[in-house]
Amino acid sequence: MNPGPILIGLPGTRLDDQGRKLLAHPAVGGVVLFARNFSTRRELELLLQEIHCARSPRLLVCVDQEGGRVQRLTEGFTVLPPPAVLGRLHDSDPVKALDMAYRHGRVMSTELLAWGIDLSFAPVLDIDNGSCVIGDRALSADPQTVTTLGRAYLAGMHDSGMKTTGKHFPGHGSVVADSHVDDVTDPRSLAAIEQSDLLPFRELAGDLDALMIAHVVYPRVDELAAGYSRIWLQDYLRGTLDYQGVVFSDDLGMHAAKTVGGVEQRTRQCLEAGCDLVLVCQPEDVDELLAALKGPLRDASGPISRLYGRPTLDRDELAAVKTEGIRELAQWQKSLEELNQQ
Repeated sequence: MNPGPILIGLPGTRLDDQGRKLLAHPAVGGVVLFARNFSTRRELELLLQEIHCARSPRLLVCVDQEGGRVQRLTEGFTVLPPPAVLGRLHDSDPVKALDMAYRHGRVMSTELLAWGIDLSFAPVLDIDNGSCVIGDRALSADPQTVTTLGRAYLAGMHDSGMKTTGKHFPGHGSVVADSHVDDVTDPRSLAAIEQSDLLPFRELAGDLDALMIAHVVYPRVDELAAGYSRIWLQDYLRGTLDYQGVVFSDDLGMHAAKTVGGVEQRTRQCLEAGCDLVLVCQPEDVDELLAALKGPLRDASGPISRLYGRPTLDRDELAAVKTEGIRELAQWQKSLEELNQQ
């Protein structure tokens, strides 16, 4: 059965009959993991085995593993510093900062791929300009520094075999409110946004395999939030920027996503506006959506096939790296641990 465009969150650590039924729904094409889905590495291993065996072709498996505040996997994984540490290092030692941005991206993605996780929604390409939810998730307050470090980070992910996801287009870093819990509006003109928040996305569009769209309204461009906006997704992103990659919505369970109705209406409007894949991460939203859908939404084989991971190390090789220090990755891990202490 071909995959659908919905990536769902699961409620627990194992697949029960209801979980398997959800994964078998023709609208589903992947899974987004959260800390609630495991407490030990063994639980993670068993859950991933179940997800991988649930469908053919197999479901896409994703997670947020940015480092700092947003790192879903911790036990047995390198503790990654928040991206802002890289920006601070860039102020004093730009060459070292580029090297460390590469290492950050490569360590993160190498570890995930060795476990069978295809994609981390990274890197954050927002600028740190007052947002309470972005903050140290951003590489810097300077758009050009975000672009420069972001390019190095993308290279590290690509060299590990993982595809990249820049977020949150067209920029969430210059609005204070948190779209998880509030409606978020950026009143600036398109010209003002282009001079700041949009710069990293514009400069890196050709290097990004995917983009995640912000649940932010930019009323001087469109009255709809960007993820529901044909103006942003088709006219500007596909047209002006000539972006060729995959487009993700952010989680449709977030408060700022609820401006257009129920979860089914949100899903359909995202897809109609130009999103290729839609995230529905809260179990109650998943249940509501799939109960309302009577069949497949559309075939998402194309975008999903472009995002599967291609690991350069398997889990045994990764374990050898960690215990024996026989490859560069061990030194990268040590460097990141030292960076955490700065």
